[in-house]
Amino acid sequence: MLGRTAQSLFWLSRYVERAENVARLLEVGYRMSLTSRREGGASEHLMSMMQAAEVDEEFLATERVADVKNVSQFMLFDEDNPSSVRACLLAARTNARAVRTALTTDMWETINAAWLEFSAIRPRDVTGAKIQELLNWVRQVSYRYRGALMSTSLRDDGYAFSQVGNFVERADNTARILDMKYYVLLPRETQVGGEIDIQQWTMILRAASAHRSYQHVYHDRFKAKNIAEYLILSPEMPRSLRFSVLWLDENLDMLEEIYGGHTPGHDAIDGVKQLLEGTSIESIFDYGLHEFLTEFISRNNRVTEALAESYNFY
Repeated sequence: MLGRTAQSLFWLSRYVERAENVARLLEVGYRMSLTSRREGGASEHLMSMMQAAEVDEEFLATERVADVKNVSQFMLFDEDNPSSVRACLLAARTNARAVRTALTTDMWETINAAWLEFSAIRPRDVTGAKIQELLNWVRQVSYRYRGALMSTSLRDDGYAFSQVGNFVERADNTARILDMKYYVLLPRETQVGGEIDIQQWTMILRAASAHRSYQHVYHDRFKAKNIAEYLILSPEMPRSLRFSVLWLDENLDMLEEIYGGHTPGHDAIDGVKQLLEGTSIESIFDYGLHEFLTEFISRNNRVTEALAESYNFY
């Protein structure tokens, strides 16, 4: 497979997953802002969400007030925000067009239809409850694309590059969601375990589609260490760091088998695996959750760099 084809498939999946992840982050910030009881609290939650997405500086440059209306418009529609849902869907469609013959009909039609439908939305109409409706729609687009990929794609190198792109992005997002809550929004000692703290943790679980499954596994009240353990170390939870890394490793093994050689990309994922293997949530908290997540994000980013080097992305 040509390097540019592999690159487009990788980034197509990343941008679809990123659009979903932006919707998840915005939902967390949006819901927290609605439940904030402190003056200025809503703005703080929304800015924290944008810090997690690393677009806070771009927003501040617009000199707009960080309220629900402005932040939602920025995260959903702003053409100058490279992580907006609009930018992600456009980039996904652009990459899909570049490798149209490498996609199944179902994969292409899902992306193309999503872009056309999104393009028809008038930003000024998306206010109030319609914000949540649009966020749900973005998530459904991602589900449909992954369903088409899993159900119709040959298990070849194109499939492997698509899966690697998806899970690199997913792991990055889960780490950022956790970091946003525990580091940026870390409550004062008097609040830990209180009603507000539990409410915020519940929102984090809902953002990762993990609320019901967490209760099934732990059977208790929401506790910071249990939630962090679930989203970091659980091999069964589909959005956990460990689950994502296991899928990354499996698909990089597929590429190694297809191309017949060990590459820097495989060394990079080994570095991520080493961070998770043989560790416990107690050792992670002793080390520092923020420091651990920062290191994870750094090593996860190295996978993309090494993959580009290994398979001639350009």
